[in-house]
Amino acid sequence: MGAKQKILFVDDDPEILAALRRRLRRKYVVDTALGPIRALEAVIERGPYAVIVSDLRMPAMDGMEFLGRLRKTCPDTVRVMLTGHADLKTAMDAVNTDQVFRFLAKPCAEEDLDEALAASVAQYLQASAEKEFLKGALRGIIKVLTDLLALLNAEALGRATRVKRLVADMARYCDAPDVWRIELAVMLSQLGAMVMPEAMFASLRAEGTLDGDRERLFARHPAIGADLLVNIPKLGEVADIIRHQETPYAGDGSGGPAGPEIPLGARLLKAAFDFDRLLTSGTGRDEALAVMAGRQGLYDPRALEVLGLLAGSREGYCRGEASVSALTAGMVLEEDICLGTGEKAAVAGQVVDPGLIERLQGLGIGRKTPVRVLTPTSEEAQSGMADPELLALLRRVRSCPTGR
Repeated sequence: MGAKQKILFVDDDPEILAALRRRLRRKYVVDTALGPIRALEAVIERGPYAVIVSDLRMPAMDGMEFLGRLRKTCPDTVRVMLTGHADLKTAMDAVNTDQVFRFLAKPCAEEDLDEALAASVAQYLQASAEKEFLKGALRGIIKVLTDLLALLNAEALGRATRVKRLVADMARYCDAPDVWRIELAVMLSQLGAMVMPEAMFASLRAEGTLDGDRERLFARHPAIGADLLVNIPKLGEVADIIRHQETPYAGDGSGGPAGPEIPLGARLLKAAFDFDRLLTSGTGRDEALAVMAGRQGLYDPRALEVLGLLAGSREGYCRGEASVSALTAGMVLEEDICLGTGEKAAVAGQVVDPGLIERLQGLGIGRKTPVRVLTPTSEEAQSGMADPELLALLRRVRSCPTGR
């Protein structure tokens, strides 16, 4: 027998709520809320709910407004409305606009309520199963693609890995509505590099620039990557970010998007990747920011502002050497690590993570072998994404004209 599903009943009559709780508690986990304000608090404190059943006529906020807000904050929750016969047209309009799944007339017969709840729970379970299947399928697809990229062009994968944290922080700071899409776009941004020489990306990392033919070839990788993803369900917007990751803010003259028409994720990627180009080729952090500020028309001014704010204390690398046994997560390899047979155990440009450290230890590579590495210049730069509360505080400080 499956777990009991959670249902929230919302009404301004405490007697009705008490009766519903008594009758249905054996079959469901039943919560009640006396009015819509208490209901919103319950959703935050005890949600999510499989089903929420709300009265229509309530003080402070009617059922239509309440369920409308709920649809935005809890889109997966199935919504049911209780209404008097006089409100039949309103209820029908709500169903037709997808505000609610079912509506029930007061007084509601027990068998009608039972049937509506059973159908609502079934709808929730079906939608949840489909969502989980889709998430699992997407995770599988993404893993296959990133594994292929690691095999075919680890330099390109390292490029994406180096900027992932910074771009995610920038997106959160900018209050991007779907940060997960931008994070996904970062990790898949270099897919087009699977058909390009790894040596070209190694040169980009070491020198920060490419010559004419190689630069033109490099410029094709965003479109190739986007075309690989565009037909995968739910990844259309991700593909659009990837396609325009190298598009100048002023536009590229092709009649395509420019300025705010370019997806926000693409604008952030453009700034972060160019910053990475400068850092890994030996330019200091402050100098890199100054160089980018002088490139008219290339970057969204807001993206540059946020980059300077978040990268100022969180990013930057210094060159050095470390023994294999002294490698730590966050370092970037500047040379291949090879086995005695000449086979590569790790490649230049790869970002060190716990999995790589464990693998190298398992292969028994000389513990004192020195390796050239780029090391993040601060401990915080290795620690993962910024605290969301810190980002919110930074936003408030930056928006205050007096700086207080």
